[in-house]
Amino acid sequence: MTINEPLLSPLEQVVRNIEQVIVGKRNVIVLSLTALLAKGHVLLEDVPGVGKTMLVRALAKSFSAELKRIQFTPDLLPSDVIGVSVYNPKEQQFEYKPGPIVAHIVLADEINRTSPKTQSALLEAMEEGSVTVDGVTRALPQPFFVMATQNPIEYEGTYPLPEAQLDRFLLKLHMGYPSPDEEIEMLNRLEKTAPLAEIGPVMSLDELLALQRKVADVHVSDTVKRYIVDLIQQSRQHEAVYLGVSPRGSAALMKAAQAYAFIHGRDFVIPDDVQQLAPYVLAHRLLVRPEAKWDKFDAEAIIGQLIARTPVPVPGRR
Repeated sequence: MTINEPLLSPLEQVVRNIEQVIVGKRNVIVLSLTALLAKGHVLLEDVPGVGKTMLVRALAKSFSAELKRIQFTPDLLPSDVIGVSVYNPKEQQFEYKPGPIVAHIVLADEINRTSPKTQSALLEAMEEGSVTVDGVTRALPQPFFVMATQNPIEYEGTYPLPEAQLDRFLLKLHMGYPSPDEEIEMLNRLEKTAPLAEIGPVMSLDELLALQRKVADVHVSDTVKRYIVDLIQQSRQHEAVYLGVSPRGSAALMKAAQAYAFIHGRDFVIPDDVQQLAPYVLAHRLLVRPEAKWDKFDAEAIIGQLIARTPVPVPGRR
């Protein structure tokens, strides 16, 4: 199975809509939709200028969703993200002024450039689906989806996300540079018009919420659950791993596999779904030993070994 196989009809329309703006990145688009349908969030790590912001904006336009962008800087405060209570002298009471986190889709740009305290304000909202200001908890709008970006090249003046916070992201993705032909196609599209201005919504937010509810009904057999747990257990025993994947990682892999199966028109998860998603769900949840890093043995290579070492369930067993 490849990620280029046909998708469920309405979601194929979404992918094709975004592909009018983003050239040659179907893999990243499908995986972003997977996270959205699984009610998860995405950490997009790549160099500037490869289309990270355009991807999020095209995704929001495809659902006519409210999009807000937060540019993370060292002086950004938690209140700049979640909002603040302001006293209204006319009403003689405090009123909540929502921050940019209150939106359907949030682009958290260069999340590693702000302090851990501000990072935590965003990640708490991602985990709980709500914000608390002055002791009052308020639910965030649904659907709620965060795509955070970070530049893997420039580390000066940054605050790398600790493992406990990385664990809150369902998927970690990389876009990469386009091929020469794809880059020429991109220039052709940009020559006379802005592709983002040409696309419109192809699905409503209510339809998206209905699809999210259907994802929860996708069946995961006991055999596939055992396969997921076996992969996770192997990560905790691998000789190059200092700290393996937590139980939260097991749940994340199952939820992502449910969404991935649903996107491809199935109401059940197969082992191929788990294998396809494992590098994106698990790699950022591993702590690799320093000596392994010196040998250029990274988390992605370790996940490949785990998949190769773990026996695949026999078809038909439940």
